[in-house]
Amino acid sequence: MRKQPLITGQYYHIYNRGVDKRDIFMNKNDLDRFILSIIKFNIVNPTGGIKELFLVKNNISGVGHLKVEEKQLVSIVCYCINPNHFHFILKQEQDGGISEFMKRLLGGYTNYFNQTYDRSGALFQGRFKSHMIATDRYFLKIYPYVNVNYLVHDIPDEKKYLIRASDMEYEENVFNLVSKKEADNLLEFYGGLENFKEECKNVVEMTREERGKDPIFLE
Repeated sequence: MRKQPLITGQYYHIYNRGVDKRDIFMNKNDLDRFILSIIKFNIVNPTGGIKELFLVKNNISGVGHLKVEEKQLVSIVCYCINPNHFHFILKQEQDGGISEFMKRLLGGYTNYFNQTYDRSGALFQGRFKSHMIATDRYFLKIYPYVNVNYLVHDIPDEKKYLIRASDMEYEENVFNLVSKKEADNLLEFYGGLENFKEECKNVVEMTREERGKDPIFLE
């Protein structure tokens, strides 16, 4: 059990990484599978399987055509998927929604990964981590931080194709994983896209300067 329950209607920073800091994606096919799982497992009563979606999609740039308009467990506000870890900003839409979504996502992807690469055991480092976004200080840092989290890290050039982040959805005004309603609310708060992008840049610079002091995760 978590020390603090996840409350419906509240926003949370959710994150985890590969066990022993290992990569969780070996190629683009793995990344595609993970993103399709995000779509499929965010439905309250899912039908069918990931394989069906996998057969339909042409490439991940077309993931918007696969977005399922069903009652969802969570709303995604920002995200960043890196080669060895991920971050989400999630709003819980249903009681128990975040826990159910993450159980499906991490369990399902681990099964896929272990079968694909003939391995066994845990792929992620324990249970997912969660922080309620309950203070102004945390709010102002964590949304920009997650939106462009890949810029905080020195990811090798040969692995950059394994990055997907919500900054591109905001930039193109095409929301596939991100909730359009939540995106509109966030941009309204910042007074538009350019202001939000500028704040993302500022938070990245601050975080890199303060690396080792763990400023982001202190509420």
